[in-house]
Amino acid sequence: MSANPLMPVDEALARVLASVAAPTEREAVALAETYGRTLANEVVARRVQPPFASSAMDGYALRAADAAGAPARLTVVGESAAGRPFGGRLGRGEAARIFTGASLPEGADAVAMQESVRREGATVILDGPVAAGDHVRAPGGDFDAGETVLRAGRRLSARDVALAAAADHPTLVVRRRPSVAILASGDELVAPGVRRGPAQIVSSNTFAVAGIVVAAGGAPIDLGIAADEPRALAESLAQAVARRADVLVTVGGASVGDHDLMRQALADAGMELDFWRVGIRPGKPLIHGRLGAMIVLGLPGNPTSSTLCALLFLRPLVRALLGDPDAGADPSEPARLALALPANGPRRDYMRATLARDASGLELATPIASQDSSLVKAFARADALLVRAPNAAAAAAGEMCRIIRLAPLGA
Repeated sequence: MSANPLMPVDEALARVLASVAAPTEREAVALAETYGRTLANEVVARRVQPPFASSAMDGYALRAADAAGAPARLTVVGESAAGRPFGGRLGRGEAARIFTGASLPEGADAVAMQESVRREGATVILDGPVAAGDHVRAPGGDFDAGETVLRAGRRLSARDVALAAAADHPTLVVRRRPSVAILASGDELVAPGVRRGPAQIVSSNTFAVAGIVVAAGGAPIDLGIAADEPRALAESLAQAVARRADVLVTVGGASVGDHDLMRQALADAGMELDFWRVGIRPGKPLIHGRLGAMIVLGLPGNPTSSTLCALLFLRPLVRALLGDPDAGADPSEPARLALALPANGPRRDYMRATLARDASGLELATPIASQDSSLVKAFARADALLVRAPNAAAAAAGEMCRIIRLAPLGA
């Protein structure tokens, strides 16, 4: 591979995803612990839902044939409540008081809402006809036994867990959370709350990266901050290997300055380099390779650059390790430009932008005034990334564009 050309973003992502030899291992987990986990197996219903014909309303269960000649007078012979069914069978001219969710008595095929009838002692009076099936939930109306209700690779929401419970699963088989070791480097960095020297700054990048890992379903491992010194970097990389992480993410030191030592440290540790330098702005000096069993992503040190690359490359990588079939899906959607933009350069640009609705309900994207990749507050206030193709022509306000919403990605 030539040392000069920048790899296109789509090709870089494809190669990162291709480095996943297989998803992480399966493990059985109690249902209550599966929120946010990723299914390794399909979930097949073990029962019919609902398992019996039941009432969708409070009212009276009856035989529709008895209500055909309304007004009709029926004798109330019992009651059916949820969990306490009516034990008999309805005969001609009979009805049973019934409540929402209760099983339909044998012989009944309809329910008259209590608001549509009159009750006089043991008699209920119907002023209008009731058709067979009215306000009745048929057995299997939700799902049948043997039906696949959840597919493998799905990230489990609260609704999914509820569905698995309804399908009678006390445990689910999910993927082990991929472990992601995160190592920052730089003599200028200190942890939050630590006394700083006159030329030092607080390290914030690893917190964004760790948050993206968690949001994607992975488990971050904080390896701290390594000094810009070969021995310190080598010791930290050895620690990552010892932890047997699935992925090693380095933050900083990936560029070409005299103190950007990470790429050489990774090479000295035995990393097999796949690519370095991607046609993206911000975030050009992105490293991808393999160190033993670990997949390596070397992120740039500027806060916006590292967070952006984590969103575009690390998040899909974690999802691929979890067996998500949509790990590499394009997260962008259409929007409209609120401001005119000049022509773009040769790299795909991801501009930080805020969103507002136009009169038609379409999102209006407004680029944040300063796109400097060192600005943490500006990125925190952004709603989306405004995506511009390499060498895109100048665009006028009101033209269509593509955006990537940040919140759904865990940013």
